[in-house]
This record gives sequence, C-alpha cells and structure tokens, in this order.
Amino acid sequence: MWICLNDSFLSIVDKGDPSGDTLLVRARREGDIGRVFPEAVVSINSGSDYAYRARLPRERVVARIAEAVRRIDYGNFKATVAERRRHDVYMDIWSVLARDQDGTRGR
Repeated sequence: MWICLNDSFLSIVDKGDPSGDTLLVRARREGDIGRVFPEAVVSINSGSDYAYRARLPRERVVARIAEAVRRIDYGNFKATVAERRRHDVYMDIWSVLARDQDGTRGR
C-alpha cells in the first residue's frame, strides 16, 4: 500500500512475518518513517528500492494511518504539501493517475 501524507510517502507491505503481527514500512526519503512512527528503528539500505525500512507491529501501523485519516481537515490535499519538492512529486503522481482515468472513460 502506498500512503501519501502531506509530509511523508510510505510503502507498507507484509514481507512474510509468519505470525502476521508486523508490517514492513518503507520510505525513499530519510525522515519520512520517523515523522509518522517516531518510535521506529529505521534501517538504511541504499542498494534497495526503498532505502529506509522499519518493521512495526501491524496494529501500530493501522492505528497511525487511521489517526492520519481522522485528522483530515482540508478540501485539497495537494495544497497542504508545504515542501516544494514533495509537492512536485505528488503532482507528477496525480498527473499520471489523471491520464489513467481519462483512458478508462467510456469502458
């Protein structure tokens, strides 16, 4: 699952914890995981597609993402992204998805 927050971009996956109790939270940029999960122990692997990673309890991840949803108080997400570089990346994502929408109309 990709999560775009106004100050963090996260990829959250289940990488085979047999108990199912943990998820792997990944980020491409330093600090993104810590802004959402300040208690996380983040490992760095610059040779990986996501350089920053942390294993976290599934229920903690669920609670923090739910908390982010509860805090939504805006009518336009992109307008809340203060950092210019992040805003521009999110606009690129928005543009690609808008093209996909246009390509599916009438099907």
